[in-house]
This record gives sequence, structure tokens and C-alpha cells, in this order.
Amino acid sequence: MSFNADKILALAGKNLQGLSYQQLAESFQELLQDGMHGLCFSPYVEGQEPGDTLTEAQIRRRLEIIRPYSKWVRSFSCTEGNELIPIIAKEMGMKTLVGAWLGKDDQINQKEVEGLIKLAKEGYVDIAAVGNEVMYRKDLTEDQLLDFIEKVKKETPKTPIGYVDAYYEFEKRPRITEVCDVILANCYPYWEGCALDYSLLYIKDMYNRALKAGNGKKVIITETGWPSQGTPLYGAVPSDENFMKYYINIQTWSKMDSVDIFYFSSFDESWKVGAEGDVGAYWGLWDKDEKLKY
Repeated sequence: MSFNADKILALAGKNLQGLSYQQLAESFQELLQDGMHGLCFSPYVEGQEPGDTLTEAQIRRRLEIIRPYSKWVRSFSCTEGNELIPIIAKEMGMKTLVGAWLGKDDQINQKEVEGLIKLAKEGYVDIAAVGNEVMYRKDLTEDQLLDFIEKVKKETPKTPIGYVDAYYEFEKRPRITEVCDVILANCYPYWEGCALDYSLLYIKDMYNRALKAGNGKKVIITETGWPSQGTPLYGAVPSDENFMKYYINIQTWSKMDSVDIFYFSSFDESWKVGAEGDVGAYWGLWDKDEKLKY
């Protein structure tokens, strides 16, 4: 992977509105080949969903597919086989943002946190994420979440610790923002109904709000993306063309302004339609059969 400055500057100056499908696909391919900071890892194959145990073979196969294109990989859980993701990723030379999935079940939460601590102590975690959108879902209280974050910080003092949530939660919850070493912000213009044409300006504002809330701390965009199919949300319209335009805009900005971004997501996963509606299954750069879309 190499940052080709001339290529990126040329892409930054392009009017994507005037490009044909084929031209968009060529620009998409150019940026993909140039590599990206990070990818959110989608481990579940067709017919699987959270709760199913992942196999080493499927994790290894999917990491081999994305490895040429991404320096970092983000995982979401430390149980049910997910704990193998950072181990195999490290073996392949990738950096890892490893998450403990927290919810309403304290028994599961304890297992997740212990799993994260174990992986960190063994050297498999470059950044630890204690929880993902827990405040947004209202699964825990602030105090409960802070207790988990403090526990991981105490046990793994050499590992940078953060918490992942929507960018605006870091404005609303200064106690959480204060305890984090790094601000891990999810930024989705799509989910706020923003039209594609304004989405780059919109995400820059999201990022700057998280930066301001962090008061000098590093901000990493831990999720952003655009669905390639599904029902529109106000002005936000899923389509192959909009997917490619969004990817091109985001990756160009990431490289031009040195913004660390984990793109969501690597592979389409059908199980997500339950929580997110029909668009849920179509966020991947690769489809559910592990074929690159464009």
C-alpha cells in the first residue's frame, strides 16, 4: 500500500457527478489498490449471526482477502471465536482495534472484558474499545460503562483505551470523553438522512464536533459507510453509484487530511436486515459471497 499524492489530488479535484458508472468503478479501484487506514471486519458468513461461533478457517480466509487493502482491522467482540480475529490479524502483519461487546447481560459483559484484557496482555491489541454504542442503545448506565473502562485501563496500562459511540455522545457525556485515551467516533451521514452530495461536508462537521469534545485527544472515525442497496432514508439514497462516490470522497479526505478512518464494512452480512432494515445487508466492499462489488 502506498499513498500516491498525485493520484489522490487528481481524485480530489474530480467532479464525481459527471462520471459514468465505469469511471466511478475505475476511481474506486484505484483508491482501493492504494490502500486504506482501516476496515471494520465482518466475520459472519451467509446463514450465521451473532451468537454463532466463528471458525478459524473463515476468519483466516476473510482476513486474507482484505489484508492487501488495509493496515488496520477492527473487531467487535472477544468471545464466540471473535477473539481469534486479532490473533490471526497480527500474524498477518495487520494492526488491531479490538472491541469488547457490552450489552444488558452482565455475565456476557464480564466474559467480553476479560477476553479483551487477556488479548491486550498477550500483545494482540493496538487499541482497545470497551463497548460499542452502549449509550446510544441505553444498554448500560454511564457509571456501569465507566467501571468497565476503568477496569480495562487498570489491567492494561500500556494499551490505549477508548469507547465507541456516535460522535455526538462525546459532547453529551464528558465523563466518558475524559476517561478515554482516544475518541472512537461513529460518523454516518447516511443514518442522519443526508443526501450524498452533502455527505462529505456533513462528516467533516461530525468529526470536528468530536475533536472539539475531545479537547485535544486524537479522534478516530471507527465507522462510516454507505449502503449499496435498500430503501432511501430521507435524502440519503442507497445505490452502487452513491456507494462508490461516498467511498471515493471519504478515502480521499482520509489521505489528504490524515484522518484515521475504519470503513464500514468489509463484507455484506445478511443477518443485519433485522436491526437495520433492508439496507443493513449492503454495507460491504465485498458482497456476501466475498466477491469485490466493483
